[in-house]
Amino acid sequence: MTTTRETPTHASVAGLPEGVFLPLPQQNLSFEQEREVRKQELAAAFRLFARFGFSEGVAGHITARDPEHPSAFWVNPFGMSFSRIRVSDLILVDHDGTLLEGGRPVNNAAFCIHSEVHRARPDVVAAAHTHSVHGKAFSSLGVPLLPITQDACAFYDDHGVYSDYRGVVNDTEEGRRIGAALGDGKAVVLKNHGLLTVGGSVAEAAWYFITMERSCQAQLLAMAAGEPRLIDSETALTVRDQISGPLPGWFQFRPLWDQVTAEEPDLFE
Repeated sequence: MTTTRETPTHASVAGLPEGVFLPLPQQNLSFEQEREVRKQELAAAFRLFARFGFSEGVAGHITARDPEHPSAFWVNPFGMSFSRIRVSDLILVDHDGTLLEGGRPVNNAAFCIHSEVHRARPDVVAAAHTHSVHGKAFSSLGVPLLPITQDACAFYDDHGVYSDYRGVVNDTEEGRRIGAALGDGKAVVLKNHGLLTVGGSVAEAAWYFITMERSCQAQLLAMAAGEPRLIDSETALTVRDQISGPLPGWFQFRPLWDQVTAEEPDLFE
């Protein structure tokens, strides 16, 4: 099935000159329209994750809660390359593991983690987790990101650390513990495993994963060079509120969306 491309609303924003507009998320969509938006952003996010080198064999997954059936989520088919995923390839799975739509199975680890994250956080639309190189390396330290750069401040006092690694996630109980470690934050560092980010849209969750991975890389580089100097707590909190949130997360994803959808339009198929 060929879908219609997501078209953001272009609206005037306070403080901008008359006649100057910014793209904003579409509002008041039907279930069908919102489902289409989420699936398109999901397919685009997978293509982008492939470009960034976040894939590792069959590991890694991004999920999007279905707007009409919130106890079910859309996810990548098990064993399909991120670089080839189209809207029509996505599968729908409920929180009990039942395949509701699609012709390929779900990664069991994806189900065990994401079903519990979505269950623990009704406010979350999407969750992203891959075995990205710098996320894996940083996770081995078992520590949170430090506020050493402006970008890292997005996660200041807003992410957790899950320290109880027990191998490949094969049961929902570990998924529940990961959800608890996430708390009400936007991300969690999974010790000896990698990163997981969440958001109120697929775009937001995907952007936070991209920038968190890069912030991990920056901290590793800084620690290798010397002792990083921290941004003070008050400033870090101010910066976090300036650069992060549902709308900033969605908006930061737009340049990447524009690039990948122009260069790989087959993702809409």
